[in-house]
Amino acid sequence: MSNVPNRATKSGFAAEAQKKIMSKYSPELASQVLAWIADITGENINTSGDNTNFWETLKDGTLLCNLVNEMKPGSVKKIQQSKMAFKCMENINNFLAACRAMGVTSEELFQTVDLWEQQNLHMVVICLESLGRKAPNFGKPGLGPKEAEKNERQFTDEQLNAGKNTIGLQMGSNKGATQSGISFGNTRHM
Repeated sequence: MSNVPNRATKSGFAAEAQKKIMSKYSPELASQVLAWIADITGENINTSGDNTNFWETLKDGTLLCNLVNEMKPGSVKKIQQSKMAFKCMENINNFLAACRAMGVTSEELFQTVDLWEQQNLHMVVICLESLGRKAPNFGKPGLGPKEAEKNERQFTDEQLNAGKNTIGLQMGSNKGATQSGISFGNTRHM
């Protein structure tokens, strides 16, 4: 976090909140994500999962843009090669737009400052894991568990009507229910 220029150190509640956010970051998952990125892009990058390496590797957004262009060519039309802040943030925004177009849900996307200012690297890892689950849809090796496929079923009217006559187990049952044999608890004294 100290590598971010022009940013005062947080204190009080903000420091506690930032510490809680950063405690969710997993170097093991980050290392797996970087290895997957290296596999897809073919680039030789350091796959160490420590937060400084993760941030340094991804902060300018060029590797992220190359990743989505490898998965779905033409996803990002122009990748900025400049190290200027607004150009790098434009790369990150273009990557996020491509992720959204490839099916990553908005809940799994990160905000640009989460990566650029090291605010929430855990969310960056989550976004890349989600993109990794979408990779097999584009003919690339995936990351993490395989996504479930839609399994739509068609029932006839006869089958649907037969289900109306059945009492579901959620309703409960009182077959054979009596109070005979209950012997726990205190007896009633008169």
